[in-house]
Amino acid sequence: MLKKGKLKLPDRLGILVPGFEEKEEENGGSEPVFESGEELEIMEPNGVELGHKENEYEFDDLGVNDTVGDKVDAFRTRKRPDKNRSGQVSVMDVIAAEEKRSDLEHEFSQKEINLEKVKRIANKGVPDGGGLRATAWKLLLCYLSPSRDMWEKELTENRQKYAKLKEELLLSPSAYTRVRADAMISAELSREGDVAGPLKRQGISHGDHPLSVGQASAWDHYFKHTEIAEQIDRDLQRTHSDMKFFSGESSFSKKNREAMRNILLLFAKLNPAICYVQGMNEVLAPILYVFSTDTDEQNALNAEADSFSCFVRLLSDSVDHFCQQLDNSPVGILSTLSRLAKLLKENDEELWKHLEFTTQVKPQFYAFRWITLLLSQEFNFPSILRIWDSLLSNPFGVQVPIIPINF
Repeated sequence: MLKKGKLKLPDRLGILVPGFEEKEEENGGSEPVFESGEELEIMEPNGVELGHKENEYEFDDLGVNDTVGDKVDAFRTRKRPDKNRSGQVSVMDVIAAEEKRSDLEHEFSQKEINLEKVKRIANKGVPDGGGLRATAWKLLLCYLSPSRDMWEKELTENRQKYAKLKEELLLSPSAYTRVRADAMISAELSREGDVAGPLKRQGISHGDHPLSVGQASAWDHYFKHTEIAEQIDRDLQRTHSDMKFFSGESSFSKKNREAMRNILLLFAKLNPAICYVQGMNEVLAPILYVFSTDTDEQNALNAEADSFSCFVRLLSDSVDHFCQQLDNSPVGILSTLSRLAKLLKENDEELWKHLEFTTQVKPQFYAFRWITLLLSQEFNFPSILRIWDSLLSNPFGVQVPIIPINF
């Protein structure tokens, strides 16, 4: 595992995720193996690549009126520079990927979905394309119930709740008052049979004035979140800046950043004890990306609302790690890091001794970001999606230290 006393940290996925194998540097075996992220590339028997890796795909600049189909078609691939490494995928891997695709499509077509079967399949990687990953993640995060007949009702209710929360918490008090006033006037006109009459002046209390300094003022609450919104905006500018889905000045990338801003700001307002912590943008990014690129047009159009609900569910399993007051508690980040060190000792005592005694590198220095951000900054984007398939399907939760480590 170690060579010439150098520190070897898990820069390969085989350590954390089932189905990944680390390539032996000095072994000239003939059996092709995957490198980090390579399992995401599916090869047809005729040799046509269907998958893509980071920096091998881009979005063309899209207009606001482009359809979802146009957005999906906007992907284009280009060859990665040859690094003298084999990128071939065996025929058995192709067959296995197609079997997984067929199994998931069949399962998602059932009236009652076997969630345990979905977890078993997803744990080994969800095939790209066809919206399979979006549906699988919604099921794994319990956003959708196993009863397919309930999906339309559940989605409609959750999307309406999100729209209402945005209206109440993200609009400025004056805009919200105006919306409510228009709704009241419309309701009154409906009751009175559209009979013309004098317009009614909408009174504004002193507490609702923008210059009010009262703690109960709606404007006071609104301005308190201005600094948080500015921090979110700065972080979003740095989120996967190499991907046109998140970065750039196209209407499409701006729309995606605006959706992320809404979700993160709304989460901060609903959770004042935690508020917004830098890095939450990295956790949100894979969710919004997967849901926005769903081949189901209606689902893609509602990706923001669906992403918010799934983001909340995902953080509920690890939100204590973002709360500094809980760092030393049994549910805090230090306790989780301790469990990680224990698992490392049980699975690779040589590496554990090297870190603990030879280099004296504590888990806080190399694993803090792994755990809090769910490895979303450690690998290229396609590999992150693959890792999350296993994280979300883990029956013990998404936290890395609980996942069996396979060396």
